[in-house]
Amino acid sequence: MSDPAFVDPTRAQFDAFKGLDRDHPIEMLNLVRFRDLANYPGDHALARDGLTGTEAYALYGKHTAAILTNVGGSILWSAQFETTLIGPSDEAWDAMFIARYPTVHAFLAMISDADYQRAVVHRQAGVATSRLIRTKPGTIGTSFG
Repeated sequence: MSDPAFVDPTRAQFDAFKGLDRDHPIEMLNLVRFRDLANYPGDHALARDGLTGTEAYALYGKHTAAILTNVGGSILWSAQFETTLIGPSDEAWDAMFIARYPTVHAFLAMISDADYQRAVVHRQAGVATSRLIRTKPGTIGTSFG
């Protein structure tokens, strides 16, 4: 895949995210592709352990699950990628899920938490590229509109 890696938001993306309404629930669509081998900073304790991207991302999940819960967040949906019907054929995902937060304030509290900030190195080491898409929950029904 020739696209650049998308692991962390740019300053402009993060500013746009924070500039939207913060007082309603948000659902974050996560699409993640893992590295074959995790890429930790050279001075990290796991840098030479040969972990896979999948293993590094699992550590991220393990170390952040309680933080997600503590801010009132949850995982609404997760699935296993099978194929793309419409879209780039080279976009395949290893992890797909939707995380729900009661407000943007809750999401910001999570990513500002000191334990979260220590754990995010596992995400950065394990992810080759990702998409993190903020959505405002809609209604459930039988119409596409």
